[in-house]
Amino acid sequence: MQSTSASGNRDIRAALSNLDSAREWMESICGPHALRVRHPEQLRFLQLGTTLGSMATTIGYVEYGTDVTVAVNGNSPLNCYSVSLPVVGHQELAVHGKTWLSDQDRGVIVSPLESQDLAITGNCRKLHVAIQHSALREVLQTMLRCPVEAPLVFQPDMDATTGDPASWWRMVKFLIGEMERSSPSLGQLYISGEFELTLLKGLLLSQPHNYSEQLADASAITPPHYLTKARQFIHDNAREPLAIEDIEHAAGVSRFKLFDGFRQYFGCTPIAYLKRYRLESARRDILEDRSVRNISSVALNWGMSHLGRFSTEYKALFGESPSDTLKRVARVPTVRR
Repeated sequence: MQSTSASGNRDIRAALSNLDSAREWMESICGPHALRVRHPEQLRFLQLGTTLGSMATTIGYVEYGTDVTVAVNGNSPLNCYSVSLPVVGHQELAVHGKTWLSDQDRGVIVSPLESQDLAITGNCRKLHVAIQHSALREVLQTMLRCPVEAPLVFQPDMDATTGDPASWWRMVKFLIGEMERSSPSLGQLYISGEFELTLLKGLLLSQPHNYSEQLADASAITPPHYLTKARQFIHDNAREPLAIEDIEHAAGVSRFKLFDGFRQYFGCTPIAYLKRYRLESARRDILEDRSVRNISSVALNWGMSHLGRFSTEYKALFGESPSDTLKRVARVPTVRR
């Protein structure tokens, strides 16, 4: 079962011995997959963790209690990136005709849109982080300052002993440890979503993927001061009915220079940037508030009065409608023992 904290996070505890129940539970978190078990009567599935309120990232521990294989079909893709590192035992990921062994020193990433098998030993207890595909894509686009066309694909194996990937795993372990201790000070970070955003940015910066080179180039570029001023003005006033003249005045430069700068550094026009920021902010509100406020009021609160257009643009950016987002994060799996 799950419980919701004051910060909008959901604490998770599932203890299941039924094969279908275990698969349905993990499907609600990661997306569709098959679960193959040689001895289903020995299954003792357990998940302990938290779903963070800002972007619906789930973090915690998972174990099955018997040898299982999680089979993902590329025609029915996952809706998340499933990142895991055994604490005890091991697992093996098979994708594109190659296999990667995962133990205490090396994690693996199961990506959406690819057919793959993850064989997990019965004694395996692992750290598990499920990051929503749409949320990671959104963060990547913000970091690149331009739209992302091709799917984000990570290198499957992830070092947990040295380098930047090991630092990311230490951050995951720290976060889980602090959640177990219910630290009030860290709870403030959950509320703002800053720690969750750091977790997603850290994965994009530490683990190789098909956008790594482009991301490194983008990270090395600092926008000029007038663009920083214009961007901050948009962030501070996005709920208001802004016109291009307002942004131009805040930047203190000509419209030509403003448009040229936005295209060079952010990959879009100032108004397109404003629209994307409003949509991203509305999505965060939907994820955090769940059913507390309806979708229409969220859109109106962010200056988007044409609700049909809002829904269309939202789906184009995030790959799902606002109502689908709300249904997905509000759904609580039925637990059968």
